Amino acid sequence: MKRLFSGIQPSGDLHLGNYLGAIKQWVELQEGNDAVYCVVDLHAITVPQDPVALRKKTLEIAKIYLASGVDPKKATLFVQSHVSAHTELGWILNTIARMAELERMTQFKDKAQKGGASESGVGLFAYPVLMAADILLYDTEIVPVGKDQMQHIELARDLAERFNKRFGETFVIPEGNLSKEGALTMGPDDPSKKMSKSASSEYNYIALTDDADTVRRKIKKAVTDSGSEIVYADDKPALKNLINIYTLLSGKTPQEIQAMYVGRGYGDFKTDLAEVIVGFLSPFQERLAALSDDEVLTILKAGAEKVRPLAEAKLHQVYEKVGLVW
Repeated sequence: MKRLFSGIQPSGDLHLGNYLGAIKQWVELQEGNDAVYCVVDLHAITVPQDPVALRKKTLEIAKIYLASGVDPKKATLFVQSHVSAHTELGWILNTIARMAELERMTQFKDKAQKGGASESGVGLFAYPVLMAADILLYDTEIVPVGKDQMQHIELARDLAERFNKRFGETFVIPEGNLSKEGALTMGPDDPSKKMSKSASSEYNYIALTDDADTVRRKIKKAVTDSGSEIVYADDKPALKNLINIYTLLSGKTPQEIQAMYVGRGYGDFKTDLAEVIVGFLSPFQERLAALSDDEVLTILKAGAEKVRPLAEAKLHQVYEKVGLVW
């Protein structure tokens, strides 16, 4: 049994790419592992948030975890800010992190460009260090992530190795775990851009709360490649992305899907893909609607109570190593 940790920010609407790239893995990996999953609300406030909306979204994200199949009997689910050791370890790791390595983080560059680097807060610049603290605090061995997060895993590994070298063996060196097809789901409207809740076009993503008609409309508008054959190939990136979605939701291999559409066109394929997505989302949305705020908050508080002793034990070990009195 291995310890694994992962989390998602409570900002924006989660979409199919979040599910395929991360949450689907979480559900699979909770079997036979010590799984720790988190709503990372402290990461969300690195950019301005409406306080009322943030509280609401935090519970909504937890509900999505649960409706997706994360089982509190098999995995631990909690809110990051409920365990103060995350920020305490984050500060200590800040003292060994280097400016140059944080300046290279692509997500900071992307967000800073949108708002202007000079106007960005220090929290946005340093949040990859807090992400490293989230991971290292629990002696995490596996981090199920999307492809766009692997740079953050490398930073966590670098900080762990640097700390261990300076102060003695303290942290486990984590490994990122990518699902092959769902590592990075691209937008149906543009296979060169990842599916994103902050995209300017609604056709870039399928929200987990989209109704059936919205899904059908978005998939009908999905771009395809030149030619008319349904082929799974690198030189057909738009079609390959759509087939990956079909594969991950249906359980069929790309080759099986390709064989299903010999002699058939994009219209048939997109119609069927839309129904596969609707077939996944409809029962998911029913489970989501059935979860109450009180029920979810009880689960989150119990999760925090469970992991807090683990977090504090590791934090005290770190305090001892760096020479702090506690």
